[in-house]
Amino acid sequence: MDKKTIIGLVLMVAVFVGFSFYESHKAEEYNEWKQGQIEMENALKAKQAAEREAEKQLSEEQRMVRDSIERVKIENAELYKYGSQLKAARTAEAKSLTVENDFIKVDFSTKGGKITNVTLLDERYTRYADEERNEQVELKQPSAEVFGVELKSVNDNSTFLSDEFVFNIKQSKEEQADVVRMILTLSDNATLSYIYRIYHTGEPSRDYVIDFSIEQQGLADHLSSKESLKLSWISRSNKNERSYQNENIATNILYLEDGDVEELSASGEKESLENISWIAYKQQYFTSAFISDGGLSATAEFKNSTKEGADFMKEFKSTITLPLNADQNLYNYAFYYGPNDLAIMEDVEFGGKDAHIDEIIPLGGWLIGWVNRYGTVPIFQWLSDKGLGFGLIILILTILVKLVILPLTYKSYMSTAKMRAIRPEMEAINQKYPNPDDAMKKQQAMMELYQKAGVSPMGGCLPLLIQMPILWAMFRFFPASIELRGEGFLWANDLSSYDSVLQLPFSIPFYGDHVSLFALLMAAALFGYSFVSYKQQAATTAGQPGAGMMKFMMVYFMPLMMLCFMNSYSSGLCYYYFLSQMFTMLIMFIIRRTVDDEKVRAKLLSHKPKKKSRFQERYEEALRQQQETLNREQRRQRR
Repeated sequence: MDKKTIIGLVLMVAVFVGFSFYESHKAEEYNEWKQGQIEMENALKAKQAAEREAEKQLSEEQRMVRDSIERVKIENAELYKYGSQLKAARTAEAKSLTVENDFIKVDFSTKGGKITNVTLLDERYTRYADEERNEQVELKQPSAEVFGVELKSVNDNSTFLSDEFVFNIKQSKEEQADVVRMILTLSDNATLSYIYRIYHTGEPSRDYVIDFSIEQQGLADHLSSKESLKLSWISRSNKNERSYQNENIATNILYLEDGDVEELSASGEKESLENISWIAYKQQYFTSAFISDGGLSATAEFKNSTKEGADFMKEFKSTITLPLNADQNLYNYAFYYGPNDLAIMEDVEFGGKDAHIDEIIPLGGWLIGWVNRYGTVPIFQWLSDKGLGFGLIILILTILVKLVILPLTYKSYMSTAKMRAIRPEMEAINQKYPNPDDAMKKQQAMMELYQKAGVSPMGGCLPLLIQMPILWAMFRFFPASIELRGEGFLWANDLSSYDSVLQLPFSIPFYGDHVSLFALLMAAALFGYSFVSYKQQAATTAGQPGAGMMKFMMVYFMPLMMLCFMNSYSSGLCYYYFLSQMFTMLIMFIIRRTVDDEKVRAKLLSHKPKKKSRFQERYEEALRQQQETLNREQRRQRR
């Protein structure tokens, strides 16, 4: 054994001995710490046992004295914080009151002086419960409702809500309204009153609106701010519709800010709103809205229920800041509790002016919304007033839409027919310029061919683009149309929701746990239309790069994607798309039978080219310059 080996062994032994000594020292420290913990636990148990034994030895009288002292401490703290009158209002017994008209039943509670629930009485407005429509729609969950003014203690400056206290109630009648007055006395010279008016006019646009006034007397020292009054409003929406996913997406907070309707971000984070006229807790087909004449600010947020099957859909929270005037005691506002029905909402007024709450209904942007508001909705309502069934109404609406866009459909088909007619000339150009480096020359030759034959390569696309606003308008109209809610047709018992002909024992990703027959029919019709359309276009796309992928995407992938997407969507929309595709195929078949491709080709070949437009001249000049630049670059690379 050499010297280096001996040194190595010695060092290894030294490291091992040192590590063992270190570990034994750490183990001793751990054992000491653990023993200390055991001793502390034993001491705590002994103390607790002694306290329990002392508690047993206390007489009943001693316990009563001790508990009385604790209560006095709590009561004195509350007395200091709230004052005698608010303290009494905090422990008073709450009462309830119900007022109704022909359209709504309104439940009040003196606890907070608030509306705790609103039930819609129209027999059409029932909600899904256990897959059945057997309950009237209720817009709130009473146990979760919070509505109150933010108040301040005059002694310790702590803040609290008026919702904690029991108001005094007074009820009276006016000519066309029930008046409910809730009064909270804060001190001898300070009162807060809520005044509600529920109308009985027989007009839904008036009776779904509850006038709400806040009256304050001497509250300056009791408010958290002397320039404004902060109103906290928390409410939970029930699950009313069949499709949890669709209802969850459509349920949100909307507000009218500077004349424009905005929607709270889907992130659920708190947002600050300025210069708003109303704030609405919108459900898919119903709304609770706080309305003013403008100038409000607010912070708002919402949270989703934890999962599907929870007892609420979303929880809305907002703190609305109402401006105060030192010389004004009465402030007038209103609530709208009712359906998202355009015919009702567009007539709702506040302060003699249009409240614009009909903007809550998601009919689309300015162009799509215009098509729906002044085209689709009036036709739909007119047909509905005739007493027709909604299946027949959708059929008639589909026919009318197809008649409107028929000239565009014909123009699009003729453009495709013209492209087929000049296919031989296009193939000749492709053979003349097979080299990718001659792409510019080939494109110039194609443009000359189009100009000579009088064919526009965009002729088939532009008519389709012009149709898009109408097609998108239908997509927005059906899910937002409350008229379809609860209306059945054939096997679908609710055209506003999906139709389920088979409930699956499992859920398929991107598809769901049920089979919608209308969605299947729509997908089959789309497949048939795509297959026929691709066959007609095959003559103009054969041999082009990516033709196989285009066929897959157009004929197979698109119908499958639409089937998955529409399986849980409105059956009324699926029915409309099914009819639309069937009518489109019928129209294309008739046009195909009446158009002779040979005559189209003969006409194109005898076409006298028109003078080039300025756009064509500029486009060709741009192509020429690009080709020259490309040629110079190629020559430079060869050198």
